[in-house]
Amino acid sequence: MHEQPESPVEGYGAVLKAARDAAHLSQAALGEVLSCSESLVGLIERGKRRPTKKFTLAAEAALGLNGDLYRLLPNTSVMSTEKWFSEWPRVEAKTDTIRTWEPLVVPGLLQTPRYAQALFASEPGVTEQWREEALTTRLQRQSVFERKDPLIYWALIDECVLLRPVGGKDVMQEQLEHLLVMAERPNISIQVVPLDVGATAGLVGGFAIAQGEGMRDHVHLEDAARGSVSAQDEAVRRVTLKYNEIHKWAHPVHVSKRLIREVTARYEDQ
Repeated sequence: MHEQPESPVEGYGAVLKAARDAAHLSQAALGEVLSCSESLVGLIERGKRRPTKKFTLAAEAALGLNGDLYRLLPNTSVMSTEKWFSEWPRVEAKTDTIRTWEPLVVPGLLQTPRYAQALFASEPGVTEQWREEALTTRLQRQSVFERKDPLIYWALIDECVLLRPVGGKDVMQEQLEHLLVMAERPNISIQVVPLDVGATAGLVGGFAIAQGEGMRDHVHLEDAARGSVSAQDEAVRRVTLKYNEIHKWAHPVHVSKRLIREVTARYEDQ
């Protein structure tokens, strides 16, 4: 007799229970944190009740998860993206290495659900459905770090990324703690470019450079309107020169981690 495949709701419940057990919380204790009943937590863990997005985001924050539950939400859909961007997730999926620069916000692949949700909430003229689908898409892209051969990721971020309180102090504290956790992975490097450098070659916008065996190098450029993806040699060359120029000013990895910890502590004290 063949075993029945696990349903999405049951898979969600198993992940929730494992995370709750790892946090040494009873169902009653988690329910108190999430302002819901013990029985609701139990029903969701047993796959007898469908979790909501609100419950999921609250549970992720309480249990220190980063999209583990959100990606398993039943009936979540990946948003239909514009043609210029739809190519980039495919590049991310097959590339070996990505080098990225972000002058204003945490890179998308390193964002927590609540941080990303705060960013999408600031977009003018978009629907709630768009925001939910955008969040799902972003979290699903982060699976490149969980594959058998995880992506090598070198991130340069400006110091102002740490100081801008996206979503408020609690969201920022959680986000910076997540950066420190991710920075401990051997395939992820995070370096901060200090504010006192002044003007750098990257102030006009963020970008990413993707490289992989058997594929052409690609660049993803951001702007206020739409952004672009290109594999043209000249575009890749110019963006690579810009990345190398910015990298010269970045703190070493160990100094960057210390700075992130210091800023995190400031959010804790507020």
